[in-house]
Amino acid sequence: MKRASQLPPELQHRGFSTREGLNFGLSPTRMRGADLAHPFPSMRVPRDADDGVQSRIETYSQRMLPTHYFSHVTAAIIHGLPLPWALQHAVVLHIGTDNPAARPNVRGVIGHHLEPGSLAVVKIGSLRATSAVDTWCQLSSVLGLDDLIRIGDALVRRQHPFAEMRDLLTAVRRYSGHRGVKLLREALIWIRPGVDSPRETDLRLLIVRAGLPEPEVNAIILSRAGVKLATGDLVFRRYRVLLEYDGGQHRTDENQYHWDVDRLDALMEDTWRVIRINKSHLRNPPEVIRRVTVALIAGGWRP
Repeated sequence: MKRASQLPPELQHRGFSTREGLNFGLSPTRMRGADLAHPFPSMRVPRDADDGVQSRIETYSQRMLPTHYFSHVTAAIIHGLPLPWALQHAVVLHIGTDNPAARPNVRGVIGHHLEPGSLAVVKIGSLRATSAVDTWCQLSSVLGLDDLIRIGDALVRRQHPFAEMRDLLTAVRRYSGHRGVKLLREALIWIRPGVDSPRETDLRLLIVRAGLPEPEVNAIILSRAGVKLATGDLVFRRYRVLLEYDGGQHRTDENQYHWDVDRLDALMEDTWRVIRINKSHLRNPPEVIRRVTVALIAGGWRP
């Protein structure tokens, strides 16, 4: 079997249109080669460069009309919002447009007519997408309450937040009358600014829904002498109890690991009870609740 000719260097690691391929000297037969995927009509992408949804987004963006933009789940992926695994790897792309007659009718794409002026469209790199807050509102039609809370926490996160709480409140008011707005209103009750990760959100929800006091999120802890000891993930200041969620970087980053040891030693010397939780602990919620309850009672809390 004759081996397919090598692609020009400019096309070896990205998607391209058949017109662009012709301009680079590729024949129609070459562009039907087995080494090229055909994710959308008139588009080609080298199979070894086709790494899933991100590749599909980049490839499709080359054929988008100027009045089109990514929306819904696809916009959430572009913004890096925390989604359930199945949606993070969704094959179908979502495209919005102000013009109902211009909705895309393409294999692998769902077109949405979105009312002009009802949302903000922003640029992330070279890609146009609905704003992170408007995307959160759109997702209320396909996600459950806890997923919306996780995304809401991510929008007002501690580092590089997308928005402030007042922006979420304004967006939900504007979304009144749409499917999912009831869930958005409920999610607003649970969202807290300053969270660092979805696992912190899960841990906080587990604790509060069990009837335990609500902790401060990523709060500064001072020693009795007024010296900063730490910024704690979930802080029960009155009872001198700190919950720390240990993500993967706490084990794999040696500097982080040593810094954690010194920081936690200083907290315990200052009579703080520190409870460290990781992903495996969250698979056993009753045990997490038991450990936190025991610590809080020891610190003076009464159920």
